Amino acid sequence: MGGLLRLATAGSVDDGKSTLIGRLLYDSKQIFEDQLEAVERTSHARGDDYVDLALLTDGLRAEREQGITIDVAYRYFATPRRKFIVADTPGHIQHTRNMVTGCSTADLVIVLVDARTGVNEQTRRHAFLASLLRIPHLVVCVNKMDLVDYREDAFAAIRADFEGFATRLEIGDISFVPISALAGDNVVDRSKHMDWYDGTSLLRHLEEVHIASDRNLIDVRFPVQRVVRPRSNEHRDYRGYAGTVAGGVLEVGDEVLVLPSGFTSRVEAIETADGPLQEAFPPMSVLVRLADELDISRGDLICRAHNRPTVGQDLSAMVCWMAEQPLRQGAKLALKHTTRWARALVRDVQYRLDVNTLHRQRDVDELGLNDIGRLDLRTTVPLFYDDYRRNRSTGSFVLVDEATNVTVGAGMLLRPAG
Repeated sequence: MGGLLRLATAGSVDDGKSTLIGRLLYDSKQIFEDQLEAVERTSHARGDDYVDLALLTDGLRAEREQGITIDVAYRYFATPRRKFIVADTPGHIQHTRNMVTGCSTADLVIVLVDARTGVNEQTRRHAFLASLLRIPHLVVCVNKMDLVDYREDAFAAIRADFEGFATRLEIGDISFVPISALAGDNVVDRSKHMDWYDGTSLLRHLEEVHIASDRNLIDVRFPVQRVVRPRSNEHRDYRGYAGTVAGGVLEVGDEVLVLPSGFTSRVEAIETADGPLQEAFPPMSVLVRLADELDISRGDLICRAHNRPTVGQDLSAMVCWMAEQPLRQGAKLALKHTTRWARALVRDVQYRLDVNTLHRQRDVDELGLNDIGRLDLRTTVPLFYDDYRRNRSTGSFVLVDEATNVTVGAGMLLRPAG
């Protein structure tokens, strides 16, 4: 097994994202007969002369009626080689926040391009967002190849156009696959209509893409989620710290340091529901026991003494704003970073980013719904963080409106503010 792959789809409104996911589920035999029958009935009721596989993912009634994706739809499927969690994200510009949400934990993003229209503004915007979110792998699926007679020159032109734009982005691995989601060409099985294409099908690529080295295995980061102390005389001296490894490889015997106290100790044991381990790495959820009894609580961070994260209250971050009410300088919000909560003051809106042109608009003092911009923040307590480029787990946070408890922003931490 190649491990769990989290992937997201992106592209313009009618590029066929939902149809592609439906095709993956259908051709890999991941749907039940009653599900297929329901889709067939709905397709015929709408007057379609084909089975609309997009209906397998467009679960909201409003989505089915409009024929578009509004919300982020998550689907799980598996093959003998790998397990997958796929997020079908909306293509509309007004749903940028939904795409950021769907892609935030993705290992790979599939950007669909209509073979008839080629690379457009939304294609570039979604590719840039994938780059901004540091998604390691990007697959450009040139869809609807059946509508351009499966011509190699149509595919080659789109590939050249996208590669020219991608030189401005920071994406390490880009692949191109010509497909027809509706007809099933090159989705699960190789197409007989494109002999000129010498690559693999999309599913085979997803099964084989290597993601283990994408995670930061150098900087040990273990945010404490919960302190475990069994209430029994037999285990009265037992104290463990539960959480998810956010970076590095934590081994039994390692000398570690705890923030914010600065106390040091040694890893005595690493435990899981399936038994003890000698080491743990991202994104494993484990319980860590230390040799010394230290005052450690939720929100603290275990790391190595000579490899510490940045500790600070003055932060600089790229933020995607997700609320109807604009974000302005002086706003006060709750901030959740790993397992730690703080209150944050927006000290300055440095610029807003035009995600279509990548231009920085500096004469702004607020961020509106779906805007992305750079902010300077000040928190009430120090955060223990890394640059988002180095570690997506310890470099990200969410902003929460304390009055409504609604998540209103998602942020990516940059180097400390000057």
